Amino acid sequence: MASLVAIQPKQPSFSVLPSSHSDFNGARLISSFQYKRKPCLSKGALQVTASSEKKILIMGGTRFIGVFLSRLLVKEGHQVTLFTRGKAPISQQLPGESDQDYADFSSKLLHLKGDRMDFDFVKSSLSAEGYDVVYDINGREATEVEPILDALPNLEQYIYCSSAGVYLKTDYLPHFEVDAGDPKSRHKGKLETESLLVSRDVNWTSLRPVYIYGPLNYNPVEEWFFHRLKAGRPIPIPNSGMQITQLGHVKDLAKAFVQVLGNEKASKQVFNISGEKYVTFDGLAKACAKAGGFPEPELVHYNPKEFDFGKKKAFPFRDQHFFTSIEKSKALLGWKPDFDLVEGLTDSYNLDFGRGTFRKAADFSTDDMILEKKLVPQS
Repeated sequence: MASLVAIQPKQPSFSVLPSSHSDFNGARLISSFQYKRKPCLSKGALQVTASSEKKILIMGGTRFIGVFLSRLLVKEGHQVTLFTRGKAPISQQLPGESDQDYADFSSKLLHLKGDRMDFDFVKSSLSAEGYDVVYDINGREATEVEPILDALPNLEQYIYCSSAGVYLKTDYLPHFEVDAGDPKSRHKGKLETESLLVSRDVNWTSLRPVYIYGPLNYNPVEEWFFHRLKAGRPIPIPNSGMQITQLGHVKDLAKAFVQVLGNEKASKQVFNISGEKYVTFDGLAKACAKAGGFPEPELVHYNPKEFDFGKKKAFPFRDQHFFTSIEKSKALLGWKPDFDLVEGLTDSYNLDFGRGTFRKAADFSTDDMILEKKLVPQS
């Protein structure tokens, strides 16, 4: 039988480097329900009044996006339950978060332990609880979503974390929400999930982030650059380095997730969510250096076709132009990213890598292959 457990707080202490975006006490990101902007005390704070408390289930929620989203929802007075396998701690104190704020948050967070692939358990446990809203942060396949919809026939809204990776590659950019999806994409499961939501009689909203960055990022996005900058190494970048991409800060994404909650304009809609501006690979390397206070890096360009890296990934981004339009999100939701790129990277560095914390240890083996070939004269 499923059990709901209120999480008791632990009290670790942190020392934090200063950051203009380091506070997690609510002044920085205040979530919304009626979605009316009011005068705010700090840049980008969204001040709104919640119309009613919702019983919310977050599928996942212990890593990255969910860490920030759950805090916003709890602060608004919603009852928030995380559905996880229980292999990781349900909550953790964030850098810049006071002991009292963390204790308040942790005491209100509930946990439903289970495996979402155990469809019978999902149906029985969720139907017994009767949630109003589901945030699906970690769903990858449509088959994982069907049992949730079956268990909650009176669900008010299903909010899904999709990916801009579903778009079919094109010569015409940026990607808009109406653009064709790629049925062969590695994210095809998310595309199929969106199709399932369309086919079911449910109020749904899907957000498609591009590359997400920020504190606690488990993907080696900014961390990949920070490792090389800290080591004083050249940064290898494929081809010309002028490939254009797009990054969005995790706190801006969390804010967007809250802004679609109960929002009629978000009903049965897809929204691209990312940063305001695009950036080249070379520009991103330089922005990471600026954010961490490093000298401008030496950039080494290489042709990936000249190397056999095996199963290792030599660069953390797809080697192509890849960016979206966020105009629909801005126009319909009134959402706008708070962070520009250097600001956001500074926030990530100060609250994570700059404190000596990261998810993956540095691996320069592919860099060495590239640099060795570049530095040795070719006959």
